This record gives sequence, structure tokens and C-alpha cells, in this order.
Amino acid sequence: MTVLARAFYEQEVVDTARLLLGKRLVREIDGIRLSGTICETEAYRGEEDLACHAKSGRTPRTAVMYGPAGHAYVYFTYGMHWCLNAVCGAEDFPAAVLLRAIWPVDGLDEIAKRRGRFPREQWCNGPAKLCQAFSITGEQNTIDLCSTRSGLWIEDGPESAPEKICSGPRVGIQSVPEPWRSMPWRFWVSE
Repeated sequence: MTVLARAFYEQEVVDTARLLLGKRLVREIDGIRLSGTICETEAYRGEEDLACHAKSGRTPRTAVMYGPAGHAYVYFTYGMHWCLNAVCGAEDFPAAVLLRAIWPVDGLDEIAKRRGRFPREQWCNGPAKLCQAFSITGEQNTIDLCSTRSGLWIEDGPESAPEKICSGPRVGIQSVPEPWRSMPWRFWVSE
């Protein structure tokens, strides 16, 4: 499969969130390939988006969001979980797509070492779960998702059929005011 080029990530973040459905997240650990098909995403768009981490402007945590598209923004949340985002859009405009869920494909034995106490359909069905399954931590923050040398990248895959793509409000932002709380910027593939 072909690694997604930087131009893919340079598109508008809401479009990119939808277009990432069906693409394949890949992590290489000690020569072992782990991969999964992306099946749920969320878009976060600029300082005006009050659900976006960049709402308070550029900080050491969000600096990567202002950088070139195609880099990983990995953040720690709730004092226990890592979450992976792909930086998108134009440089100096903070935007990223949160990878919310994937369907594991390659490296199932390795993934099972971290998530095997759960049924396979629960291995990567949340942003923290997929990071745990793929051993993604703050060490991967800022890496180039457009290079296999980074050990973490996204490969091209078939576009999801438009009739199978659903959208709705983003998850876990109940304290965010409207209209941002209800923006239909979460995308997932229906069964």
C-alpha cells in the first residue's frame, strides 16, 4: 500500500476526517507490522472551534497543530490515556483529525498482548484503546506520518462508500458551548 502524501493532509480538516475512513493506520514495532482500517474520526478546526485544543492559541502542547500537515499530534488525557491525531490543513492554522477507532488487520498477536483480555471488536474501538493497542505514546508526538522511517504512518486504502458514512456531534465535549458541541464533525462507517 502507498503511504499517504503530505498533500492529502493539507486539505480542509473536516474533509480529511471523512476521507481518512477506510485508510490504514500502520505502526511498526521491532520489525512487526501492526495495522488497522480507520473506521471513526473527529475533526478539530482552529482557534475558533471551542472544542479544539488550540482554542487558547499556540502553547507548547498545541505547537505541532500549527506546523506542517501530516504530523502526529499525540496528547495525554484524563491522566492516563494517549490519543492520536493527524495534523491537517494549512501551516499556522491549527487543525487535526482525532483517530477515534480502527479495525485491527495486521499484527493481531502483538495487539492481543496489550488488549487481548477484551473481545477483538473492543481492541481499538476508542482513541485511547487504539493507542494502547499500537503502543502509541507521547514519544510519537510530532513525528512525520508521511514517512515509514517514523514507525507510524497512514496508508491509502479504498474510499468508504458514501452511503455507509455517518456523521454526528463529536464525543466527550458536553461542556463546550454551541454551536461547537453539535458540529457534525465526527465520522464513522456504518455496518
